[in-house]
Amino acid sequence: MIMTTELNQLFNEQIKLEYDSAFIYLAMSEWLNQNDWVGASHWMEIQYREELAHAEGFVRYLKMRGEPVELMQLQSAPKEWESLLDLFQAALEHEKFITSKIDKMAQQAEEDGDRAARLFLNWYINEQVEEEVNATDNVMGVERTQGNIAGLLVFDDLKGTRTWMGEEIPLLLF
Repeated sequence: MIMTTELNQLFNEQIKLEYDSAFIYLAMSEWLNQNDWVGASHWMEIQYREELAHAEGFVRYLKMRGEPVELMQLQSAPKEWESLLDLFQAALEHEKFITSKIDKMAQQAEEDGDRAARLFLNWYINEQVEEEVNATDNVMGVERTQGNIAGLLVFDDLKGTRTWMGEEIPLLLF
């Protein structure tokens, strides 16, 4: 089955958005590092790597389907945030935005009757639940310290324990 033009466009736009996400998180990692939040910087660097894997999953899927991949120009990443809380709130809002885009792709796949694309998107839909939970946890973690520096330092240390072994996005789920 050939993808509709509309769905192919949404997939290509999502590739761009995933790469944009990676660079947003890399910029956040740099800001955190420059502001001595080393653990949180490490956490965001892993998030950057995850987003690259997500983009590459979409690229591999389009190639597997014989669909054209269009690499669109990336946006410039923000460079400044007012605070640790501001940064994590921005990350949460960004994940909510990405969720809405993936939901739109799933809806288009359903309308097109493209069951293969819809099945592929299930992994991303579930991943976005995790992404929003993690982002919400980060916001709550900072908020719960109520600005107490000792609490913020413990939070930062905890963020530094995040590990990532690489992520393989399944292309076929059977």
